[in-house]
Amino acid sequence: MSEIVRKLREQVAGLHSELTRYGLVAWTAGNVSARVPGENLMVIKPSGVSYDDLSPANMIVCDLNGTVVEGDLSPSSDTAAHAYVYRAMPEVGGVVHTHSTYATAWAARGESIPCHLTAQADEFGGEIPVGPFALIGGDDIGKGIVATLSGHRSPAVLMRNHGVFTIGKDAKAAVKAAVMCEDVARTAHLARSLGQPLPMAAADVDALYHRYQNVYGQAGPPVAP
Repeated sequence: MSEIVRKLREQVAGLHSELTRYGLVAWTAGNVSARVPGENLMVIKPSGVSYDDLSPANMIVCDLNGTVVEGDLSPSSDTAAHAYVYRAMPEVGGVVHTHSTYATAWAARGESIPCHLTAQADEFGGEIPVGPFALIGGDDIGKGIVATLSGHRSPAVLMRNHGVFTIGKDAKAAVKAAVMCEDVARTAHLARSLGQPLPMAAADVDALYHRYQNVYGQAGPPVAP
């Protein structure tokens, strides 16, 4: 189990650099976490530590009630929200939170992002929904994430007056969803500034989502008979 945790510490620490690389965070805001497979544990960043100072050694291991199991620093202020998502959604292996500019602007308006783009249909399967307002620190944010995304194809939710939370089969997938959410939000904003974006037929959105999720990319190695 310690080897699994060691690798997840490395992965989670490294994925935080993707948040800065794509301009999704400012100062120490934002966080990435990963579920420890087969255990009631997760790995998450420490609270208020500069991205330049993050390393595998200072990642925090918590149980799924948010209690620190390994680490000398306080965990992210969003730990309770991440923990609630993992408890409620066993299929989720990674959670990400950002305040990326364009997506958070939609969250400030309390407005979902309608699906007007093939790229959005591919990744999100339709609109990117808005979740309820909730105060930071407890598990109310997690409850809002779960209530909004349960049964929804989108791996991203815009928490009202707050920012973006994304989920994925693992932490890397959740980071990808956060990157794509900001890209879609920016393009949707620019399109709306030019006029009324053109609608997409629901059947076309479904077809695009199915293709991207099941056909796009490289096939895995053949399975031996």
